[in-house]
Amino acid sequence: MPHSSNQLPARADPQDMDLAWLNEVAEAASRDAGAPVELLGDYLLLLADAATSGREPHPAELEAVGQLGKRAAELGVSAGTAVQLYLSAARRLWQQLPVVIRSRDNEAVRIAAAAVLRAVDDAVASLAEGHTEARRQAVRWEETLRHEFIEDLLRGDGDVGRLVERAEPFGLDMARPHQVALAEPTGRLDEATAAISSLEHAVVHRVGDRDVLVATKDGLIVVVAPLDTDLPGPRGARNTLGGLMLAALSRSARGRPWRVTVGRPYPGSYGIARSYEEAREGLTMAVRLHLDTPLIHAEQLLIYRVLLRDQPAITDLVQSVLGELVHARGGAEPLLATLDTYFATGSITTETARRLHLSVRAVTYRLDRIKTLTGHDPTDPAQRFAINAAVLGAKLLGWPEQDLPGQRVRSARAQGPPERIPSPAHP
Repeated sequence: MPHSSNQLPARADPQDMDLAWLNEVAEAASRDAGAPVELLGDYLLLLADAATSGREPHPAELEAVGQLGKRAAELGVSAGTAVQLYLSAARRLWQQLPVVIRSRDNEAVRIAAAAVLRAVDDAVASLAEGHTEARRQAVRWEETLRHEFIEDLLRGDGDVGRLVERAEPFGLDMARPHQVALAEPTGRLDEATAAISSLEHAVVHRVGDRDVLVATKDGLIVVVAPLDTDLPGPRGARNTLGGLMLAALSRSARGRPWRVTVGRPYPGSYGIARSYEEAREGLTMAVRLHLDTPLIHAEQLLIYRVLLRDQPAITDLVQSVLGELVHARGGAEPLLATLDTYFATGSITTETARRLHLSVRAVTYRLDRIKTLTGHDPTDPAQRFAINAAVLGAKLLGWPEQDLPGQRVRSARAQGPPERIPSPAHP
């Protein structure tokens, strides 16, 4: 019958067992599995006890085996190797048990076999559970360290020496120039784990086991990669880090649309933080400028950074060149959209009309209206640069949806109904 007491049951008298024989079995099993013999603990005594008394393992004994499973994980022994050690020990013990117990009774052998198999089953299950729990704890701890390291690395204000030391386990060589790329989904990042796993697999597959770090921060996927990361494409073509990320993410997360921005590479730990800020600023600008391209490099946005560097100057430019557009019926937005599209098409009226779903006459009317309100002619090449810069500045500042810094402007809704565009029948 199973032992029901909370106290550990008494084992068979050690004098009835050849402990030297058990030690030989343990050493042989250790050689078979290539695992430390210490991980067996009292496992062989437990099996011998089960064979001689037929009792089930006590919970406290199984808990001790679970602790050995945790110890195996700490020593870097895989769960498979630990289980192989226990099965090898059980096989070797069973091969010699009939001699040890001096029994030739078939029923006794059958009972002993059932007891040993039950003990092996319970012990191996406890061993694997302990190993798994230790790995879970290690993963949680590694994730905590990873998160803290990423936060300090991207903030750029930590102790440089300490950062270099902490970077070593993650494979980052801080002496090399690195660049940071960010990926942002158009919706919520509700499949972050799957997306990160897919992206990390793609990067490692293409780059190899190099010092590339993939993590999340503030709802974004962050990739830190060295400047000389080799990303060969098909037929000798070369891919950028951002291109590789976009391709990998597009295949994951059920085809969710992504936007990827890549900062320029810089050396040192502060360089990583600088590249990260560029990539993050790129995401912000992409939203403000309503860019529809899914991949943006920091170099592409340098002109916008120049415009924002002197905010009072760009604010003054927007107000001076475009400020009077708020007096148009319907507000400034339709006229600003016309200017933005007009400049984006290379000042081609017919293409502007097609993109805005307007007639050419309507576009021409709007351009004339802008000239009348502002005194600046967007069709005049000499004035085009200033007007275009003002339009870009307005988009960056969020005007007219938001007031210009330090000023109050009327919202578009306060301007009355949209201004009627004359039809060809009523010029």
